[in-house]
Amino acid sequence: MIGLDDAMRILLVHNFYQQSGGEDAVYATEGELLEARGHSVIRYSLDNRRIDRMGPASLAATTLWNRESARELERLVRSEKPDVAHFHNTFPLVSPAGYHAVRAARIPVVQTLHNYRLLCANALLFRSGRTCRDCVGKRVRWPGVLHACYRDSRIASAGVVAMQTLHGVIGTWSRKVDAYIALTQFARDQFVGGGLPAEKIHIKPNFLPDPGPGDGGGGYALFVGRLSKEKGLETLVDAWATLPEKSSLRVIGDGPMESLAREAQAKIPGFEWMGRLSPGEVLDAVGGAAFVIIPSECFEGLPRVVIESFAKGTPVVASNVGSLAELVEPGRNGFLFRSGDAEALAARASELFEDPESLARMRRSARAEYEARYTADANHSILMRIYEQARLQS
Repeated sequence: MIGLDDAMRILLVHNFYQQSGGEDAVYATEGELLEARGHSVIRYSLDNRRIDRMGPASLAATTLWNRESARELERLVRSEKPDVAHFHNTFPLVSPAGYHAVRAARIPVVQTLHNYRLLCANALLFRSGRTCRDCVGKRVRWPGVLHACYRDSRIASAGVVAMQTLHGVIGTWSRKVDAYIALTQFARDQFVGGGLPAEKIHIKPNFLPDPGPGDGGGGYALFVGRLSKEKGLETLVDAWATLPEKSSLRVIGDGPMESLAREAQAKIPGFEWMGRLSPGEVLDAVGGAAFVIIPSECFEGLPRVVIESFAKGTPVVASNVGSLAELVEPGRNGFLFRSGDAEALAARASELFEDPESLARMRRSARAEYEARYTADANHSILMRIYEQARLQS
């Protein structure tokens, strides 16, 4: 038996995304955290840029069961003999076959639920401009195919739904994963409602190495994220069009709605689109912001910018949808507004710009929230308990 304070050998498994994002960053930072605490980390990863060289039939078969990846993992666990295997993203190249390969060697399996892929073809629980739970709880998630929820393709969506269905039928989700990590209570509730075993789902937020607090001296509001419908960009633009010229907003990110950001920059005084910046530049911008705006209209997991904001002591103004309503405490570390309501967002932004005393108080509370929940030490402690629970389950 390995105790909570003992060094472990940990296999980390991850599919890198075609466009690097939060999940890739968590995979990297958790690996660094484990090594810094004296654990041996073995990494196995695939890169989704390979998808562009695969035909539809090959990709569909790989999504269901990647024999090559499973064989590689079998060889890896035989040679490295890890104490636990921690999966981040398996979609689509590792595939759920990876769990079977690892469990065949009697290695406990942990899976972080970064998104809603096990419940929803597009992983967002979002369709046609609104949140959607049409597939949650269904044995066969046929609405995802009907509405072409993955890549706007019924064929591609059918491949994802086939993966979900097959592995539900053969018991992969219930018997081959020993512990799941949900990032928030809200997310945990969705997965329990979708059929994952409640006793296996633990809550552990992501973390951020301490960057030190900022000062908010820039006097601007800040948006960081993908420029897309589900991230609430339209609501943000509509809100800023009603605010006075002195209300400064910086927008960091890229995505399919770049043209809207470009038009807003040309027409709305105080609106500045900065494009995609490096992680260090983003942190600096967060630290200098008066407050950060997260106007998402989808069910977020745990946006990295929330933790970055709290770490820098920057209050968050967020829509009241999903996990965001759980993370932001109104009047303490930020404010909430009704999702999609540009008028309500504008009112909150105006209120904060005009109340420096409240901003200063919320900065202290936001930083205290980071110190209580999102530090490396807090994260490592929770992670070790989850690994031990997985070992007991296996």
